[in-house]
Amino acid sequence: MEMPPVSRFLILLLIAAATVSGPASALEIEARTLSARKPAGALPDTEIAIGTRDIVRAWLSGPTVRYAHGVLGDAVEAEAVVAERRDGSVVEFNVGPDAVIEDRIPRLVDMDADGRDEIMVVRSNLNLGAGLILVGLDGGELVLKAEAEPIGMANRWLNPVGVGDFDADGRMEAAVVITPHIGGTLQLYEWRGAKLVPDHAQRSFSNHAIGSRELGLSAVTDLDGDGTPDIVVPDAGRRALVGLTFKGGTYKELFRFDLPGHLASGITARHRDGRPEIIYKLGDGSTQVLTVKP
Repeated sequence: MEMPPVSRFLILLLIAAATVSGPASALEIEARTLSARKPAGALPDTEIAIGTRDIVRAWLSGPTVRYAHGVLGDAVEAEAVVAERRDGSVVEFNVGPDAVIEDRIPRLVDMDADGRDEIMVVRSNLNLGAGLILVGLDGGELVLKAEAEPIGMANRWLNPVGVGDFDADGRMEAAVVITPHIGGTLQLYEWRGAKLVPDHAQRSFSNHAIGSRELGLSAVTDLDGDGTPDIVVPDAGRRALVGLTFKGGTYKELFRFDLPGHLASGITARHRDGRPEIIYKLGDGSTQVLTVKP
């Protein structure tokens, strides 16, 4: 397979399923045990987030069928985000009758670097489509902290990538792919006041297959060792993986790798022996490890 020029990077592909697995730490085992205890009223396929700051656990609750989109495989969405605090109390944020949480994962982040959790989820307005929101604890309640403008049309969705200071300006950004099924745009948002404000963007990416429950087709990692987080995300056809940076406010591809088969599972990133590795699974069941060498 001929590779396009990639300036400073050498891409090595290893089919190495055995190297992906290993002994689990006690912390990992505890996290899995907590995650398995799905609370009453939780969304049937919600993931349980385990926190280390002021939120111990978070999940999605209040199954509803009032939004007939089904982008995640069925018509059941959530109407509330629930958080368990360190003192054991449970608090809830409900999006109201004109919206749903069109998501499976309550992502615990700290976008303002204050040492406290925000929960990042996708809220979809019944008429205006999806928009990213942040909720967090305030005075013992779970409240809306910031929101992005919705896409503007019903049945239009976005899938989060993650958070980081992607442009190295000292402020955290949230990265999402807007409309990943129709020429998706990788969009960064900065938190300013009560708003998530669009920052940098680049078109032609997709981190979700319509109807799938798999939301993890992208990852955040430092690919070139410069201390600035980078993004790994499939192209619009999900036939290539792209490593990219927005450092300095300018989009740049660090690598583009044509996949040898259909991408079937989420992408995870790790560092081994100082080198970033991108792990994913193909439709034939093989686990692939993409090693990026500066």
